[in-house]
Amino acid sequence: MNFISKTNVVAAAVCAACLFSLTQTQAGEPDPRYGIHDRNRPVPVQVDPGYPGTQDKTGKAPQGAVVLFDGTNLDQWVAMDGKKTKWIVKDGAMECVPGSGYIRTKDSFGDCQLHVEWAAPAKVEGDDQGRGNSGVFLGGDRYEVQVLDTYNNKTYADGFASAIYGQYPPMVNPIHKPGEWNTYDIIYIAPRFDGDKLVSKAHISVIFNGVVVQWDRELTGPTGHHERPAYRPHDVRQPIAFQDHGNPVRFRNVWIRELNQ
Repeated sequence: MNFISKTNVVAAAVCAACLFSLTQTQAGEPDPRYGIHDRNRPVPVQVDPGYPGTQDKTGKAPQGAVVLFDGTNLDQWVAMDGKKTKWIVKDGAMECVPGSGYIRTKDSFGDCQLHVEWAAPAKVEGDDQGRGNSGVFLGGDRYEVQVLDTYNNKTYADGFASAIYGQYPPMVNPIHKPGEWNTYDIIYIAPRFDGDKLVSKAHISVIFNGVVVQWDRELTGPTGHHERPAYRPHDVRQPIAFQDHGNPVRFRNVWIRELNQ
């Protein structure tokens, strides 16, 4: 098993722990309908876990996941205004065409585990925030997990790869070299509103190349450049979006598992 496979196996294990922890936290306590070790309690369904990607080959989504991009087409994606996207599919990856605008899913999702593999351009051009820049947005275009080539590239801490942009820097920077594939596993819990009143804030955890870099971060509101806007009410279910920041960043093996379904 090579290094990429090992780190993705670790990511899967840690991600499972994250999901279990979040589920228990949301539930508040074990289900009172069942005693300890109750053999009448429904058992988890066994599923095919898929397999992790490597630098040479894309991975396979686990059974039950919604595959958003499998390397063949952009049928599940549109421009932010709902029109056909100008992003392209090349060599099994979806690639940002600089100046074409953000891309989003046709469908909307709530609390979820989102798996994304991405690669900055192999040819290094620019520096700081102008080098291999994109972003993974949850809640429509509101909450960004930064995508950036931060391999030996100095920038501000809360703009590093896997930062919750403008709010939380990652704990460490476990990035691969330019042109190599990186993996995010993101656990997202959407904010809740009661009319105009904020009931609970958004929470995000991120596993980056098998390393936990964000753990149950409570967002102050939508992410932004030089601003921290307040929450505004929105539906729990929103599209997933990728950012066009003027760099031909590539994505592959994008899948999502909704939680609490």
